[in-house]
Amino acid sequence: MKKPELVSPAGNLEKLKIAVLYGANAVYLSGERYGLRASADNFNNDEIKEGVEFAHARRCRVYVTLNALMHDEDLNGLKEYCKFLQAIDVDAVIVSDPGVLGLVKLHSNLPVHISTQASCLNVFSAKFWKKQGAQRIVVGRELSINEASRIQEVADIDTEMFVHGSMCMAYSGHCAISNYTSGRDANRGGCVQSCRFGYSQGLRRGKNINGNGRSGTLLHFLSSKDLFGLFLVPVFFEKKICALKIEGRMKSSLYVAVVTSAYRQAIDAYANGAWNGELIEDLIDLLDYVPHRDYTEASLLRPAGMDSVYQENKSTLLNTSKDMLGIVLESDDSKLLIRNYQSLKQGDDIELIGFNGDRIEIRVKSLRNVLGNSVDAVRQESLAILPPLKGVTPFQILVKTASRSMSGSVSSGVQVNAD
Repeated sequence: MKKPELVSPAGNLEKLKIAVLYGANAVYLSGERYGLRASADNFNNDEIKEGVEFAHARRCRVYVTLNALMHDEDLNGLKEYCKFLQAIDVDAVIVSDPGVLGLVKLHSNLPVHISTQASCLNVFSAKFWKKQGAQRIVVGRELSINEASRIQEVADIDTEMFVHGSMCMAYSGHCAISNYTSGRDANRGGCVQSCRFGYSQGLRRGKNINGNGRSGTLLHFLSSKDLFGLFLVPVFFEKKICALKIEGRMKSSLYVAVVTSAYRQAIDAYANGAWNGELIEDLIDLLDYVPHRDYTEASLLRPAGMDSVYQENKSTLLNTSKDMLGIVLESDDSKLLIRNYQSLKQGDDIELIGFNGDRIEIRVKSLRNVLGNSVDAVRQESLAILPPLKGVTPFQILVKTASRSMSGSVSSGVQVNAD
């Protein structure tokens, strides 16, 4: 049984390594230009080269985004950049502009994937892109799995679908609200997520009102719930979708580790005949480790309706059971060196998330600072030394129980069906 490729986000070099080690088959990233996440850390050329070498050594592919909608002045240097990407053996570039695709083909032999920004929603569009030399279509998020499968079969081109993460309220990201509210072009990497803001609807005698007629209340009617396709892994297999993509180059290292691990386990379990309710519940619990809005299957089965709108005005941090404590930097027979993002003290109960999905509970009985001195506690944003732990390696993630109360769950608005 052929597995769909799992494509994970890499917002920086650390997150790339985490994605690879937690089970991604491919990662997607952006350089310092030409991509749609200008606010991400992004990669300089040396980091891209290191990332490609790290990924390829572990049989993982690397895709580089060139998917901004570019003006003529944006194209300066693109020819040389394509030649560089080819020289370091990047596996494909992701484009949305026919002109950019033409330049890539003219100046390199790089394989080309078509970005979801191109809004490929039908067979004829897919055939057009294939004729231009594209090898894969990241279809618009407005499509169902059935529709993407038909495009793949009829147009004879690989399709990739988003399976998890934040959703844009506009057709495949074609939004101009950021241009209006902040003067930043969302289609050239400047999105400020204006759809997450509160807005008032209409005017009545000079007063802002919402849909219920109450004045002064802001509504979040443009904000989408987060995409959640875990329960549909069997359908992706059945329809032979080539690749499943996780959104989130702006998200944390914890998010990359947890979501990649959850979908890696789900894909492998279904392929190996181990898909069952116990596994699903375990993966739901794991996904609850990261901040998220309420979840929706969006248009994966049928066109998204009003129930896909996230109308809550609350922090996504309230929808998580864990905080990221830190990341393992070194591990040997004498110590476990971690970089901790939260304060840590003796007696704390923490948890290590293994690359294979195992979760190891640890009681902190001994704690040293970076000088090797025994201490009762270490502050956040520092280094800490714990006793050695067999099998632990660099880039594994440590978490601790969130200090705030829960007010949501991973399964909000989604029914569990593991059959």
